[in-house]
Amino acid sequence: MASRERFDRLDALRGVAIVWMAVFHFCYDLNYFGLIHQNFRVDPVWTLQRSCIVSLFLFCAGLGQAVALEQGQSWRRFWRRWAQIAACAVLVSAGSAWMFPRSWISFGILHGIAVMLILARLLAPLKGGLWLVGLLAIALPQWVQHPFFDTRWTNGVGLVTHKPVTEDYAPVLPWLGVLLWGLAAGRWLLAQRRGWLAGALAPGLAPLATLGRWSLSFYMLHQPVLIGTLWLVLMLRR
Repeated sequence: MASRERFDRLDALRGVAIVWMAVFHFCYDLNYFGLIHQNFRVDPVWTLQRSCIVSLFLFCAGLGQAVALEQGQSWRRFWRRWAQIAACAVLVSAGSAWMFPRSWISFGILHGIAVMLILARLLAPLKGGLWLVGLLAIALPQWVQHPFFDTRWTNGVGLVTHKPVTEDYAPVLPWLGVLLWGLAAGRWLLAQRRGWLAGALAPGLAPLATLGRWSLSFYMLHQPVLIGTLWLVLMLRR
């Protein structure tokens, strides 16, 4: 059986998102422990960074779906991977409820990805039409908001009148648009510029590709490690 083609450049791009996210979260943790003093909710230095990190993650997720579809990923295999993401989303909610009872994560990035991957799979037959659907998904929250979507159980749609108080929030709208654009771009790249995703990596970037292939595991482990390390350091300094 022929070995499956590797997409090291895509993995490395995902690795860049992972490293950027870890640095961002480390700064957030420093702020939580009072070692720095920043307003992560309103300061553009941090809010813009978060938007860029989430955009890069979701765009990479769309690229990954384009690769999976080209390789003939079955629904069975899709659901197996989806179940891992959904289970991790539940763990994130549980852990955040313990640590941040007033601002726990009910619909963060993993929750959003779990829903968006299903929608992207169903919308994939649109092919070039994904660009337009993605644009509509990004624009719709600017046109439509309703108090019905302001509760914890409905704000995952994204048509809220105000952002909820939570440690992470990545609603389907507008973020589905970014993932769909990644899917559309991935299909074009695989047909027209395949080397941009599957070409050889520059020297020294292999660790990023490895990290990108284990992005979910890293995502789940990095915050407990960072928070635990900072807590231990602070305890030892007393």
